[in-house]
Amino acid sequence: MVNLFLPVLAETTVSTGVRILFALLLVGLIASLAFEEKLHAKKSVIAGIFAVACLLLGAAFQILPFEEIVVGSRPILEERTEETSHESELHEGGHEINMPVYIPAIDWSVIAILLGSSLFVDVISRSGLFKWLAIKVTKLSRGDPLLLLTYYGVMTVVFSAVLNNVTAMVIVGSLTAVSLDKLERKDQLLGFLLTEGLLTNIGGLLTLISSVPNIIVGTAAGISFVDFFLYSIVYVVIATAATLWLAAKMFGIGRIKLSADREAAAEMVDSFDENDGIDSRGFFWFGAVMTVLFILTIATTSVLPWVSDLGMGFVAMAFAVVALIRYKSEADQIYRIVDWDLLGFFAGLFVVIYVMEHAGVLEALGGALVMLIDLGPKLGSAAMLVAAALCSSVTDNIPLAAMLAKILTSLQIPSDSPLWWSVILGANLGGNITPIGSASTLVAVTVMHKHDVPISFIRFVKLALPFAAIQIAAAVVYLLLTK
Repeated sequence: MVNLFLPVLAETTVSTGVRILFALLLVGLIASLAFEEKLHAKKSVIAGIFAVACLLLGAAFQILPFEEIVVGSRPILEERTEETSHESELHEGGHEINMPVYIPAIDWSVIAILLGSSLFVDVISRSGLFKWLAIKVTKLSRGDPLLLLTYYGVMTVVFSAVLNNVTAMVIVGSLTAVSLDKLERKDQLLGFLLTEGLLTNIGGLLTLISSVPNIIVGTAAGISFVDFFLYSIVYVVIATAATLWLAAKMFGIGRIKLSADREAAAEMVDSFDENDGIDSRGFFWFGAVMTVLFILTIATTSVLPWVSDLGMGFVAMAFAVVALIRYKSEADQIYRIVDWDLLGFFAGLFVVIYVMEHAGVLEALGGALVMLIDLGPKLGSAAMLVAAALCSSVTDNIPLAAMLAKILTSLQIPSDSPLWWSVILGANLGGNITPIGSASTLVAVTVMHKHDVPISFIRFVKLALPFAAIQIAAAVVYLLLTK
């Protein structure tokens, strides 16, 4: 049976009062997370409370889409309806299902990547592979903290460019913790992990497919993969160097000056045995092969047959399941190590952002940003970049990037306009202002807590703000000089 249907995009007219109400709820969520320690509540509980409140109010004000959802369909044509000014796709096939509105609100791909990569890394770490790698990198640095920071920083940028920010942070964070523990420099773990968390968003700017905002905005602007890389690589190198320099200054991570101390550090590093902790050579090589395959599969997911349809979340979960075969009789013990608070927080946050989108809060933010275009090509682009960064620091940068890309497209902004790059740079760099600005910075905070290095929301902002300010200022200057 063929079923033709015309999907209706949510265009509910929302009153100003309702928008203000939901905007206040968003502010309330951010404030509650900022005073998380004083509230003695976990992030998942805070986000969950606001998610429940948003859903109830969204239902009360009838702004949420409660209609049945059609799945398994395919588009057959596009048409512009008389009732709306936008183009809609006509689909065929599929079937209708009743789905709770909060289910599609959650980005299950991100949840799957978080869960799968965390399980995979935890299991593989038991083979001794990450300890082996950490000691190898530590030996390469000869025990010099600044060199170690540089090596791990560059590794973070590269991994974020070819994998995804979350997976890169999980892997590099694990290696960092092992290295500093072996060097007896756990007091510098905060500086290393924070720097790596911030560099994930720098690495996310390197290619067209490194982050979702890049794909959305770059595709809408018609920027090719090669052009994107050639333009962004110069900024990525500059921002990486500036971030590492500032991290060394702020956290007192420097070269070992005295030759006696350098020799002592080198002797300590030489005494490290990278084979220590490898109980089974077979499991070690299994972990090594699986890790390489994991990185290659994640990096090529978009071009692999079948796998490209299933996405990175499937890849992460599939590798986690294969890795768990080693501990198939005690898998429940490994499940206890999973950071369920982090997963619960993301689920709640996605629901809140979803309701905000239907309440018109994101539309209002996007509309305010469009006003900046009237300031002129140069000033407008700079203002757009800063504003996009500020907005993406407190809300999901994906719907924000999608909305701004749609607005710029409707205004017929040419592909060589700096406005496109304002959105790309701002949407990515805004994630470095707050711990909820991006998934990778939140994962960095989680790794800190896991290794007994607690950091509050406010302290994160205080420490990260100088980095974000330099990165955003450098982006503005780079944009004005090159576009």
